[in-house]
Amino acid sequence: MSKENIIITDMGASASNKHSTKPVLCLGIESSCDETSAAIVDSDKNILAHIIYSQIPEHQKYGGVVPELAARAHILAIDEIIKLTLERANKTIADMDVIAATAGPGLIGGVLVGWMAATGIANATNKPLVAVNHLEGHALVPRLKSTSATDSATDIDVEFPYLLILASGGHCQILLVQGVGKYELIGQTLDDSAGEAFDKVAKMLGLGYPGGPIVDKRAKEGDPKKFHFPRPLCDKPGCDFSFSGIKTAARMLLDKTDESLRDEKFINDFCASFQASVVDCIINRLTNALHDERIINAAPKTLVVAGGVAKNSAIRSAIENLANKFNMQFAAPPMNLCTDNGAMIAWAGLENYKIGNIVKEPVAPRPRWPLTEL
Repeated sequence: MSKENIIITDMGASASNKHSTKPVLCLGIESSCDETSAAIVDSDKNILAHIIYSQIPEHQKYGGVVPELAARAHILAIDEIIKLTLERANKTIADMDVIAATAGPGLIGGVLVGWMAATGIANATNKPLVAVNHLEGHALVPRLKSTSATDSATDIDVEFPYLLILASGGHCQILLVQGVGKYELIGQTLDDSAGEAFDKVAKMLGLGYPGGPIVDKRAKEGDPKKFHFPRPLCDKPGCDFSFSGIKTAARMLLDKTDESLRDEKFINDFCASFQASVVDCIINRLTNALHDERIINAAPKTLVVAGGVAKNSAIRSAIENLANKFNMQFAAPPMNLCTDNGAMIAWAGLENYKIGNIVKEPVAPRPRWPLTEL
């Protein structure tokens, strides 16, 4: 495990409690894809320690995550990451009130590593154990208000119900979040996720992995109207997404463009035009959702974006503008809590623990686990 790949994103153990009563402490463990992460979060929304071991350097040469390599890297890193997290918070396992870990969905080899670590700790210490749905971690983390917010979107008390777009490398769905474990699916991708489309287009252009942040950066220097990409389903009713057509159009445009013409300006314009099409699709589908009778009846006050794609500046800004148009609050996690992380798992663990949703019999980790099955 390379120490250069360890990212510390917490406020340290100095965070103060908001209430006089002793807060509940949760150790959260995340290992569903290519980050090995652990965090200690308390019920007063303090992140006492948060460490992420990024595997990106191991996977960059392949242009994407290799599941077998990811699982092995989790095995090599998990013990040290948990140890460093406890040291960072100046806590011991005995101080923890509850243990939580991702039990799915995700790459099953990685999920197994984190889940077995958490199960072993809980069994050895007789601590309550929470099996966290990875997607619920993303869905609930906007409620973990940042203690050092510099972005107003991260400094909002997000109350149920709220309308959520959850967009990442593996998922893109619109959900009505009515409470912990209470999710109604409003729309979802019929093929690729938004994050997957970003990564594949970046790979086509030879920009590296992960592609989303690179495309976002290059798009800022480009002309979003230079090239025309399709807006799949935007002329159709409903709230479902489709991104495969945009990806195919990108491939066809590159195939008919001589490589000698693919200079920096071409790449910037290409990224800007591609990104604009994705933004338009997301806003179109969200607008339909806001007119959906289920949403109108639930009357959510907050429009939330979460998941890795929530880091994209154009998508984040467009959704905030849409929220303003509908007189809603806009909320998003801090940038360091958008991608997979242990803090969101710890917070989801606390939210579930509070309503008594703890493991009472053996749990089998799941590669697929829709939020609507909670």
